[in-house]
Amino acid sequence: MTETGQARQVTSETSSAPLGRGVRLPRTERRAQLLAAAQEVFAANGYHAAAMDDIAERAGVSKPVLYQHFPGKLDLYIALLESHVDNLVNAVQQALASTTDNKQRVKNAVGAFFDFVNSDVGAFRMVFESDLRGEPAVQEAVDRATSASVDAITETITADAGLDEEKARLLAVGLVGMSQVSARFWLANSSMSQEEAVALTSTLAWRGIGAGFPLSGRD
Repeated sequence: MTETGQARQVTSETSSAPLGRGVRLPRTERRAQLLAAAQEVFAANGYHAAAMDDIAERAGVSKPVLYQHFPGKLDLYIALLESHVDNLVNAVQQALASTTDNKQRVKNAVGAFFDFVNSDVGAFRMVFESDLRGEPAVQEAVDRATSASVDAITETITADAGLDEEKARLLAVGLVGMSQVSARFWLANSSMSQEEAVALTSTLAWRGIGAGFPLSGRD
């Protein structure tokens, strides 16, 4: 597995204690461990209050080891953000590829956003609520979370509904926007189950898309 691939697998499943100094790890494993430690520190303290000393201590490594992988705090933050964006985009792509029934595809795509928001609060806040959007590299990564998801859905709608790319993209933007906002609202404000929230949101989306265009799998 490449170093990038290893970084993409960073999740909320981090250890509750530092690994300990003096333990040798392959470079890809060490990088993943450092990203996991950084996630904990950024989530607890925010970007501006987080210190590289804290991240190194959390990971159980020396600061020189940390700097061997990441030249600075912003580089570390961007690498972590990119890994979260990759996880979300991959989830959307897999949701679309998991079935040929378009009604289920819509539900799966909506569910991918709810899963992302609910599985790791720190990850979704970095992607959707980053306070560093003034940094061009951060803004680029945040924009990719939406644009790559829209691209994947646009391709599916174009192939199955016979729409031109512009119309398909507009529908895809609507589905992604609805999914993001609904998932974030549900997490912050609703007591209903995730399953019910996904069903409600996807039903609304399907009745709009499925009722107006000749997609397979219609009720």
